[in-house]
Amino acid sequence: MTDISISADFWAGRMLPEGILERWRVADDSIVTEGAVVAEVRIEDAIHELTAPASGKLVKFTHLNEIIEPGSVIGRIG
Repeated sequence: MTDISISADFWAGRMLPEGILERWRVADDSIVTEGAVVAEVRIEDAIHELTAPASGKLVKFTHLNEIIEPGSVIGRIG
């Protein structure tokens, strides 16, 4: 199993270390391929795409518009 986590590198500053899960690009329990874009997050007025770190079945942990922080795990691929 491989976690999909939010990298601290997405934040330019540390004044407001949170963002929002803007969009899932794939449905829960879908099969994804390593490198495919699976979600979009908004951090400090910028949209960042998250890619699948491995191939397998995606299980979502976070819902749309939920607040995320550096290191947050939003899903898992197993």
